[in-house]
Amino acid sequence: MKIYVCIKQIPDPNTVVSKLDPSTRRLVRSGVSLVLDPGDESTISAAIKLRDTIGNSELIAVSMGPTSAQEAMRRALAMGVDSAILVTDPALAGSDALSTARVLAAVLKKENAGMIFCSTESTDGYTGMVPGGIAEFLGIPQLTFAREINVEGQRAVIKQVTQTGYRTVESSLPAVITIASGSFEAIYPTMKGIMSARKKPFTQLTLSDLGIEAAQVGEAGAREQVMTIGKVEARAAGQVMKDDGNAASTIADFLQRYQLL
Repeated sequence: MKIYVCIKQIPDPNTVVSKLDPSTRRLVRSGVSLVLDPGDESTISAAIKLRDTIGNSELIAVSMGPTSAQEAMRRALAMGVDSAILVTDPALAGSDALSTARVLAAVLKKENAGMIFCSTESTDGYTGMVPGGIAEFLGIPQLTFAREINVEGQRAVIKQVTQTGYRTVESSLPAVITIASGSFEAIYPTMKGIMSARKKPFTQLTLSDLGIEAAQVGEAGAREQVMTIGKVEARAAGQVMKDDGNAASTIADFLQRYQLL
């Protein structure tokens, strides 16, 4: 089976306070430390575990971004991914979640993916819309918030995290599977893994390779925009109630005044 994991390079959340460029209203990525999204490291680990469990399978990392994203993909290869595909094209600048899903889905369709792993959301954008978009473009099921994954014949079976515990959900394959945060421990690359990553297949594609027009992606194809940037309003001071023996009555009056009772 060909298993794919979608990954992303982002500003390092441990060293960088994310900022928006006031002129472009895009996240500032130049002049800052860029890393593989920490959430994707757990997702990669989940995909590696499944690959090794079912056997006779190949794990491929897929990403969309500038050429600098090669570094993040090399880390994925060092962790144990078998090969990598990066889609990079100047026309992709300013792409929204829909465009990202369109591009990644085009790669996955071309590759005839059997199973697709994604993080629930990226650590920089937090839209959580790309995995569902990929599933929609490909016309396949999506299984969300997985903490355990198994393959039984031509079906995927997961334990899905819920507010009260978990439930068992299954679907036919191919399918998109998103990983619940904290469900899998990230693999730390070894020196052997880092050295072997240099020899693993690494492919770069452009929009023309995928048959996608520039007008469908980037700023030209974006369906969501950041309209304005402003500072967070200062939080108003709360009301302090001293207990002089009538605190319960005072609190009850306060709640009733705001129709909370």
